[in-house]
Amino acid sequence: MRRNGKKRKNRTAGRSQRKGQALAGKPWIFRGLNRNRVRVTEKSIVWHELIGLKAKIIRASHPELVGIEGHIIDETKNTLTMVGERVWIIPKSVVEIEVEAGDKRIRIHGKDLIGRPEMRLKKRWRR
Repeated sequence: MRRNGKKRKNRTAGRSQRKGQALAGKPWIFRGLNRNRVRVTEKSIVWHELIGLKAKIIRASHPELVGIEGHIIDETKNTLTMVGERVWIIPKSVVEIEVEAGDKRIRIHGKDLIGRPEMRLKKRWRR
């Protein structure tokens, strides 16, 4: 609702309001300091930060999700937000993801990633 004929100032003209949309299609993304020093293995990937890693969807229950690749820019309890050619919000429960960590490629089931990232540290996993 407008008051006294003033326009809303919380929206920027010509820009998307979706998270990460400004990053879509751009080649550079910040991956964090000293990302390559951390030893990431298949068993320890659930305890590491996924944001900034390059990922590809290998298998999914929805056929349109297979083959999506890009960088993970956000993670919630049940979804991953990936940016590549466009921004994708992917449910964790239905996908298998291949993540590039340094020179390794690690496959992980999305069901193992369900939960808030900070709470995954507290979970006990079989080694």
